[in-house]
Amino acid sequence: MTSRWAPWLQSVLRIVAAFLFIQFGTAKLFAVPGAILPGGGTVPLATLLGIAGLIETVGGSLLLLGLFTRPVAFIVSGEMAVAYFHAHAPSGFWPVLNGGHPAVQFCFVWLFFSAAGAGPWSLDASLRGLRPSFSRSPAS
Repeated sequence: MTSRWAPWLQSVLRIVAAFLFIQFGTAKLFAVPGAILPGGGTVPLATLLGIAGLIETVGGSLLLLGLFTRPVAFIVSGEMAVAYFHAHAPSGFWPVLNGGHPAVQFCFVWLFFSAAGAGPWSLDASLRGLRPSFSRSPAS
């Protein structure tokens, strides 16, 4: 595989990561696809977890579409950093042991997108008038 596929794979990474990210928010807010909270159920919106669920659901949806990608990715990256240090780091150093590995990974994936943008398969690219095409090199 050559680097000419990189922009399209960037879009694929954004779409897949956003699809996974949204599930954390909807699980908190609606228990969909299932309840992930201790004891099941959902969280009230006026709590820290409720706000996190809202950011994950709305931000993840915007990222899935590739709309306002850079600022939204920066916000959700920060939310994931706060989530890690607030909820996971107090339980130990190693993310794989304190349950914080998704937060760390999402934090850096979204930080990448805040710098790199959404890629060619996005509403951001459409709004700028860029049309994705495999017939030419993405660099041109």
